[in-house]
Amino acid sequence: MAENLQQTLSRAILTLLRPLVRILIRNGIAYGSFAELAKKTYVDVAFEDFAPEGKKQTVSRVSALTGLTRKETRRLHELEDAESGASEQRYNRAVRVISGWVNDPHFQDDAGNPAVLAIEGDGHTFAELVREYSGDMTTQSMLTVLTTAGSVEKQDHQVRLVQKAYLPGNDPTDKLNILGKDSAELIATIDHNLTAPEDRLRFQRKVSSYRVRPDAIDSFKALAAEKSQLLLEEFDAWLTEHEVSEEESDAGCYVSVGIYYYEPDSGREKP
Repeated sequence: MAENLQQTLSRAILTLLRPLVRILIRNGIAYGSFAELAKKTYVDVAFEDFAPEGKKQTVSRVSALTGLTRKETRRLHELEDAESGASEQRYNRAVRVISGWVNDPHFQDDAGNPAVLAIEGDGHTFAELVREYSGDMTTQSMLTVLTTAGSVEKQDHQVRLVQKAYLPGNDPTDKLNILGKDSAELIATIDHNLTAPEDRLRFQRKVSSYRVRPDAIDSFKALAAEKSQLLLEEFDAWLTEHEVSEEESDAGCYVSVGIYYYEPDSGREKP
């Protein structure tokens, strides 16, 4: 049974790695660099998650768990983690600003929609929105981020929200940050469901079909985007209502829900 499980896991890893390796090669990450990152991750996870109960993890035990030498294990354990960088903070702050614009009545019009905001001045302005929801990011920096992403349009001295979501524009660093964070969350959910008891399982579903008519693909893609956006906006509003105050932020918990659309690139991969 154990051998069958390992064979199944090996096939799953090969399937998982194909799109990742495609991204790595496209961006100049050779196998040696990837192997070093993989070894570092093995060591970090073994130290953090696989220590015997009530005991401190040791280099010798991690060496045995990972198959790496004790010398290599010690070297990798002492390496500093790569910093998440400013791009992840920029992404999180942009998401919060748009969420505040959509859900905070101070920044809505009489119909309850995101209002057209003066950039600076009296009243509830874009500058106030940025101060309220982005931390210490400047008004101009946030305006540039959202404009580049196509989330807002600037008209004279006003700004209008045109897309109720933040999708990174032409900055590949922002896009690759999403690759790491969102893919890791999906895999972590799958990992949780592999070992959790029935009453602790997390929601993880998808719909798919191998028999969709080719002429219906574009219609379904548009339907999926429309319905998914509406559902995510509903979730976002609920989460906003149930957030702790800024003063209690350390007591808050992080949760997320993701929805994705997929179809194989023609002639390159099969589901």
